[in-house]
Amino acid sequence: MTAGLETGQTQTQTIAADEDVVRVRQLVRTVAVAVKLSLVDQTKLVTAASELARNTLVYGGGGAVSVTVVDNGRRRGIQIAFADEGPGITDLDLALTDGYTTGGGLGLGLSGARRLVDEFDIETAVGRGTRVTVTKWSR
Repeated sequence: MTAGLETGQTQTQTIAADEDVVRVRQLVRTVAVAVKLSLVDQTKLVTAASELARNTLVYGGGGAVSVTVVDNGRRRGIQIAFADEGPGITDLDLALTDGYTTGGGLGLGLSGARRLVDEFDIETAVGRGTRVTVTKWSR
């Protein structure tokens, strides 16, 4: 994608290795700059995307991310959808609780990502995978 992004354009990236998490961060940063998000909002979105890409890799066994420029009639933004076909999340309420972790980390992945974006949606089914969609709007 280039800086001349049009609304509705999507770029997809496979998440299968640690290097792909880095590529996701770079892609999100590039699109956030093009959409003219503030530096603070760029940082929040890149942080959330990094956490969610890592979850897709570690817990979902890999998957894909789609980054789309969106427009709600008042402002532009970025919508990012992470999808995997992993084991799914058994207890979503627990997984969204601050401090909860199954990986020995700080437990801020899902709950932290949710706080960093304007819109957060998660769909999961045990044995069928997880899809997390986040949106950040320009101010």
